[in-house]
Amino acid sequence: MIHRRQALLGVGAAALSAPSIAHARPRRAQRVLYLSQSVGWLHDVVARPDDGGLAMSELAMTEIGRASGAFTTRATQEASEITPALLAHVDVLVVYTTGALPIPRQSWQAIQAWLASGRGGFVGLHSAADTGLDFAGGREAWVGMVGGDFAGHPWNQGDPIRIRTHGDHPTVAMWPDAFDYREEIYQYQGFDPARMRVLQSLDMAGTPTKRPWAVPVTWVRQIGHGRLFYTNLGHTPSTWSDPRFRDQIVRAVQWAGGAGRIDADPNPVDQALDAVAALLAWSGDDPAIAQGLTGGRPAWLLDMGRRITALIEQEGDDDALAAAAAPLRREVLERA
Repeated sequence: MIHRRQALLGVGAAALSAPSIAHARPRRAQRVLYLSQSVGWLHDVVARPDDGGLAMSELAMTEIGRASGAFTTRATQEASEITPALLAHVDVLVVYTTGALPIPRQSWQAIQAWLASGRGGFVGLHSAADTGLDFAGGREAWVGMVGGDFAGHPWNQGDPIRIRTHGDHPTVAMWPDAFDYREEIYQYQGFDPARMRVLQSLDMAGTPTKRPWAVPVTWVRQIGHGRLFYTNLGHTPSTWSDPRFRDQIVRAVQWAGGAGRIDADPNPVDQALDAVAALLAWSGDDPAIAQGLTGGRPAWLLDMGRRITALIEQEGDDDALAAAAAPLRREVLERA
């Protein structure tokens, strides 16, 4: 871990403070609105105590912002408070939510305009991908922004996983290239690699519970002049105590708030290779074979990635999944 941090910390810090980048904002503490309303499943880290105090993650967000000096935090569990007037005093909206949030369509449109204009940024944590809006088409609207729609979590709290970090983005520079962890991890449906830059994903070779498709963990995207960051991490209280996760929150808020280069160009070829490696690991083959496909035709690789991703439709039916995956495995091995 030390060698990665030494190599990247200077790059990340320089990128976050670069004054000449278009749309970069003045260097000051960002104003964070932390929304942790649960209309669906109530996670322990957002459950407020009976005495009316703040939830564990609300206290953590406040402490992280204060200790780093990077942001101030206003915490709420009432999505209906988000109005155009309130957004005028917010730089970054951080959400840890579930279910159909009571945000009227007009307020949702204001949030979209605020984000696309570059006046605000968005940071989604864990169950932000298991969220929608309380109006017709609200789930689709929310998912269309965040990018992933919750499709179960085969990896539960405490389950061993291995996460692989892709590239040098400042929001993941605090993590090693690959590391073992224990977390609840979602898989997604409707994820479009052409719109996202995936920064972290499950490494199926080192994860005991395997699936034959890529499972992104952290990604970023550009929306107009605005920036969106999402990470699936944060279910487990111990994650909130991890200095690396806390550092990631600081960097995510700074980045989403407009600091440094956007660096959110989608990486669909890398994601396709990730999908091939997942298929090979699940099949008992050497996932390193996937790297031999980098010199092949990108069009074929992208198509294979899409076909592997579609295997999730067979989740829960082992026989159907094996039958659908077998010809894809043969084609990959023949190509390699």
